Order: sequence, then structure tokens, then C-alpha cells
Amino acid sequence: MAENRHKALGLTDEQVVEMYYYMLLARKVDERQWLLNRAGKIPFVISCQGQEAAQVGAAFALKKGVDYLCPYYRDAAVVLVFGMTPRDLMLSAFAKPEDPNSGGRQMPGHFGCKRLNILTGSSPVTTQVPHAVGIALAAKMQKKELVVYTSFGEGSSNQGDFHEAANFAGVHKLPVIFFCQNNKYAISVPLKKQMAVDSVAKRAVGYGFAGVSVDGNDPLEVYRVVKEARERALRGEGPTLIEAVVNRLVPHSSDDDDRTYRSREELEEAKKQDPIPRFRQYLLEVGAMTEAQEKEIAQRVQREVDEATEYAEKAPYAEPETALKYVYAEK
Repeated sequence: MAENRHKALGLTDEQVVEMYYYMLLARKVDERQWLLNRAGKIPFVISCQGQEAAQVGAAFALKKGVDYLCPYYRDAAVVLVFGMTPRDLMLSAFAKPEDPNSGGRQMPGHFGCKRLNILTGSSPVTTQVPHAVGIALAAKMQKKELVVYTSFGEGSSNQGDFHEAANFAGVHKLPVIFFCQNNKYAISVPLKKQMAVDSVAKRAVGYGFAGVSVDGNDPLEVYRVVKEARERALRGEGPTLIEAVVNRLVPHSSDDDDRTYRSREELEEAKKQDPIPRFRQYLLEVGAMTEAQEKEIAQRVQREVDEATEYAEKAPYAEPETALKYVYAEK
């Protein structure tokens, strides 16, 4: 039997099977949205495919209801773990007023839910990072035992927002985790044309805190490093920059054609590292999940995605008279 790595991390069989469920759920919601987009039913998809292990591993190391999320647009798996539902994500994709993120007024991937401690995202990339540092500063001032997670792509780590936020967080030793999902492409720009260093994590030394690079295709390794980062933050030791090296298995978005800048051979190699079948194999080999359980999870996920799609598609659109709602203050 293979080495039982999750038990060494303090995770039960039930917890790692739940991790697999969320990884599969995020993938199947995403795949359905691509089909809906190509059928002309929803306008836009920004995908998490290939990054589910990093996201679920990170989310499981955080404390729901206590910690705060400042996610970026690919973080569907993170927000699902924190309490959003496939229906919520589908309502957003169909731009229906029941969408809890924005009432159907933002593009998909702009997550936000006050009840779940998810800060509303904005379209300009990286703006969520200084916001996360602000929440972490407030938590420190109020002596609250919490950590703020903020995520971004490696392209965002080149933005001024990231550098200013990291510098401020380092100076004040704030309880924030900078979680970079390095999928090697900033839309169409490959990593080697984005930065002179070979690892985003190396940038942490310039701000005086820990930097860790991890295999983002391994949810257990991601869980381990995020858990350690959370513990450091709660001890008052400040931020951690975590670089989860992942693969983007689809184009940047439904409006992108990655064939113009990415070879099919490279993509096929990336697909061989797909974290979902890898984690499934691990769970079966260590006996944490049976084939019967796997089948049951697959059926459950399929049912939940079907029900979410049907509900969101049939839900009414907003009345035209409400176009300015949430734009101006109302008496």
C-alpha cells in the first residue's frame, strides 16, 4: 500500500475524500460553464481547470467563518469550500439577480459574500492584494485571531499593487497569506518574459518574510504549507508568500485562443499532471476512498451541477428598472 501522507498531516480519510469532492465539483462546474458558453447561453468563462488542487488544499488549511478570503477570478474551488454553491456560481454565469456575488452585475469570477468572509473582487487585477493587507491590519489592531488569504496569478506579482502590499505587510508583520497560483502564463505572456527570477516565492526575501514554492498539483503539500503559514501568522510572525506551481489546462478565458501562443505538445504534457486523477489514484491506493465511494461522489457532483444549471437557466433576469441598483445610494 502507498504511503499514507494525509494521516501524517492530521487529516482524516473523510477530510481527504471531501477534498476530492470539492476538486471534482469545481472541475465539473467549470466544464459545464464552457459548454454553456459555446452554446451561446452564458457570455464568459474564466477557468479554474488545473488549479483545483492548489485551491482546495489552501482552503482546507484555513478556518471557515473566521479567516477572510480576498480571492482572484480563478478561485472557484476556494469559494466552494468556504460555502458558496454550484447554484451561486451558475447564477453568476447567467447574470441573474439572485447571484449572491453581485446580483448578476459583475462578470463571473468576481466572488464576494459578506456572510462567508469573502471580500468582493474587482476587475483590475491585483487590487484584492492591498485590500487583504488592509483587513489583516484591522485584525491586528483589533487583536483578532484570524488570517487573511489573498490569491493571484504570477502575472499579478509583477504589479505595483502586489509589491506595495507585500512591503507594508512585511513591515507591520501582518497575518496575511499571499497565495500565488503560478500557471506560467499571464494571459499569453509566458513566465520567462514576465520576470527575471525563476520563482515568485524568491521575492519574499525582499520584504522580510517567508517564501515557499510548492507543487500546486498536490493538495496535501499545499495544505501543509498553508497550514504552517497560518500558524506563523497567528504567532505574530507575519506574512508568507506561497507560490503554488500549477498548470492552466484551458485558454485564459472563453475569449482567448491559446493556440496562438502555446504549443499543443506543451498542453498535453500539462494534462499528464492533472491533479484530479492524481489525487483520485492516491486515495484509492491508500484505501481512503473505495471505488464505490468514488462512483457515488461522481454521481452526486453530476446531480448538483445539473440542478444548479437548470435552476440558474430558468431563473428570471433582473427588471430593466433595476439597472442602477447597487450603483447609487438609495434612501
